[in-house]
Amino acid sequence: MSADLIHLVQHLGQPDVLVVGDVMLDRYIFGDAERISQEAPVVLLRADRREERLGGASSVATMLRALGARTALAGVVGADADAARIRRLLTDLNIDHDCVLVDANRPSTVKERYIGRAQARHPQQMLRVDFEVRDPLDAAIEERMKQAVESRIRRADVLLISDYDKGVCTPGLLQHVIGLARSLGRRVLVDPIRCKPGQGDSSFAKYRGCSSMTPNRLEAGLAVGKTLATIDDALSAADELRQRLDMEAGIVTLDKDGMALAHRDGRRKHFPTRPRQVYDITGAGDMVLCVLGMALAAGADYDAAIRLANVAGGLEVEKLGVAPVTRDEILRDLRHGMLAERESRPGSKIVDRATLVQEIEALRCGGKRIGFTNGCFDLLHAGHVQYLQEAKAQADILIVGLNSDAGVRSLKGPERPINPEAARAEVLAALACVDYVTLFDEPTPLELIRLIRPDVLIKGADYRKDQVVGADFVESYGGKVYLAPLKAGFSTTALAERLAESRPRRVA
Repeated sequence: MSADLIHLVQHLGQPDVLVVGDVMLDRYIFGDAERISQEAPVVLLRADRREERLGGASSVATMLRALGARTALAGVVGADADAARIRRLLTDLNIDHDCVLVDANRPSTVKERYIGRAQARHPQQMLRVDFEVRDPLDAAIEERMKQAVESRIRRADVLLISDYDKGVCTPGLLQHVIGLARSLGRRVLVDPIRCKPGQGDSSFAKYRGCSSMTPNRLEAGLAVGKTLATIDDALSAADELRQRLDMEAGIVTLDKDGMALAHRDGRRKHFPTRPRQVYDITGAGDMVLCVLGMALAAGADYDAAIRLANVAGGLEVEKLGVAPVTRDEILRDLRHGMLAERESRPGSKIVDRATLVQEIEALRCGGKRIGFTNGCFDLLHAGHVQYLQEAKAQADILIVGLNSDAGVRSLKGPERPINPEAARAEVLAALACVDYVTLFDEPTPLELIRLIRPDVLIKGADYRKDQVVGADFVESYGGKVYLAPLKAGFSTTALAERLAESRPRRVA
């Protein structure tokens, strides 16, 4: 269910995350693709806007900051104007870049994308131009990187490696930091480079000893030398890579099919994801890495971390380019999914207290007005139906707090209830005017009312407002108390007495 993921997002905290990898600048040039040039058979782009964003490992850092993590970045830039721009962006985002070193022998990596709009709408990427050097770091810079990471990793809760094959993630550097992280009890998660054709998993050897990595279907297939055509193929590949690289968990990302997990404890599970309107896949892998890292740092199990990463990665592909996803966006999506889940499952109106609070929060965020009433509802009759319909008319969502069997006995005596709580809840849930039914054992529903904080508290007109439990509390935050009219001539107690009188008497 989405409720546990909502709880996870709300308790992610502010983990300290160290990102090691290839620092980049993404530059976007937007314009209208108006016509074909007279000089050559190419589209002419009339540019009207330029935008710069952090890319590569620095994009991972940006995403982490948007999700609320304390973030440090380790990498290399050139001695150039683009490096100065990268540092300004990092400073503006409050990303620690003390471990971003200068290598005067290489330029800062820049990816320049040209985005054209057809008829002033429908922007599409037309061309990408890369300014980069892919040579591995020289020995002196590599040694400085080791020292920089070593000085910072002790403060980190988790280490993320974002390898774009631009030369920073050398085998020597990675084996040093992975070994250090393991000795400190820190998890290391890797977004790997693609294996070179014919090299099997040798390209992945530099990640040996990491906690987990997130190759996509193609990358994992190249690593194990197989085409991953089915979910079982992906699970087998995840397990094979886990064993070869001495990982805690092998993960294979499967785009629209979600993710496959093979854990050291023997778990082999597929985590599907719901269909999305894919706008741009750029950045989805980075987002998955970020959310996995944050969730694991917050104490989540791999199952929950992967499910949450599926959601965040899905939101990322709905955006143009690499654009951060926030916790609020994830929560809105989870709440929407939770309500869809509820509508699709039988008996979903009957919920426990924790689920009720989560779902009501989602409904309230969607602008729904919440009403609450309570009672024993032992023998449901026409008076109850009219009362509940009147209660529902006061709000968009009506919650019924139902006295448990123990609660009814304490109120009505040992002969009640006539119908057990499960049966009473099922009958109430069958009414169209009732949206939720939840049980409570306490003598009054005050604790439940305090949890739900209804917009309208409804009780029968046979009560005065000063007799309604929770009335003062609801009115204290601007809520309303409504006394609903009752249908004359109907009473559960009187009905129960008539039933008792109608039973045949035993003849002595």
